[in-house]
Amino acid sequence: MRAKNMLGIISLLMASFILPLHSNASWVDSFVVWDGYVYVISDEPVENVEKEIGHVTKYSDKEGTYGGNFSNTFDKGTKYYSITGISTVEAIAVQTSENTYVKAISDGKYKGKKIWQTTEGIVVIIISFVLILGIITNRPEIRRFNK
Repeated sequence: MRAKNMLGIISLLMASFILPLHSNASWVDSFVVWDGYVYVISDEPVENVEKEIGHVTKYSDKEGTYGGNFSNTFDKGTKYYSITGISTVEAIAVQTSENTYVKAISDGKYKGKKIWQTTEGIVVIIISFVLILGIITNRPEIRRFNK
């Protein structure tokens, strides 16, 4: 009976790590993520765009961490552009409508997905679960109980 209780507790703990953690809170800033960096949306219009450099691949208004060119403001497919005379390390332009763009200012590296939200993280958790299960079922007192 004790082994079943322990297995249940371990299963609940493992499930809590597998489920993504999201809150319904809002972010402080409107932003886009491009090429692994966060760009905070400003009110400054941009007229001198150069070339298209990417687009939003994932939109969500739920706080969390997401992969790809993510935005908490713009829909999937919204295009990013370089700005004439400004390095993309400093800022990019985000298209808001036909021939209308706003400046998005770099705010550093994007933190990315948490381990339990990635395929690799889930694989690690499953392997850990199997190993723990193997250790529990191979304990001498459990083997005597199962005979």
